[in-house]
Amino acid sequence: MNINPFEIACVILSGGKSSRMGEDKSLLPFSSSNSLIEFQFNRLKPYFKDIYISSKNDKFDFLKDKSKLILDKNQDIYSPILALQTILEKFDKVFIITVDTPLIKISSIKKLLKNSNNFDITIAQTSQRTHNLCGVFSNNLNETIEKMIKNDIHKINYLVKNSKYQIINFDDDNEFININNKNEYEKACNYKVIK
Repeated sequence: MNINPFEIACVILSGGKSSRMGEDKSLLPFSSSNSLIEFQFNRLKPYFKDIYISSKNDKFDFLKDKSKLILDKNQDIYSPILALQTILEKFDKVFIITVDTPLIKISSIKKLLKNSNNFDITIAQTSQRTHNLCGVFSNNLNETIEKMIKNDIHKINYLVKNSKYQIINFDDDNEFININNKNEYEKACNYKVIK
């Protein structure tokens, strides 16, 4: 099958503490892969012109090309805002997804990308919640992010509400499952990934 990759880079966020899981969820085995991050990286790679992993440190044995690793500038604080700051210094526009959202359909990503023009943030929403770290982000956010960091504000929702954003609705809550604990991990492991 010949795939036309999206003309945008994808960055998988994998720098969280995994405190609710009790261990680093990015390194848990998933599907036929040795780890969740390896699964997510290899699954999305054919669909994007470039794909990267954002993290606090290099903990990924499978990743041979270390240029695909974006390390947070600030190593002390765990914050997706700090990760976004580092990422958006490298890209004009980028698709962001977390490592713990492995079931999203490619067609859903396509819908987010298609509808992202003229907005600085385009994110997914289902009946259960808004998925603030699944969507398209523009480097027009850099100034707002700088101010947030200066004022010690690290909430993604604050960034969304203080930017030119739009929310795209999706019906399937399961494809946006967020793996934060053992029950969600088991549920995701038993769910069939659909393109």
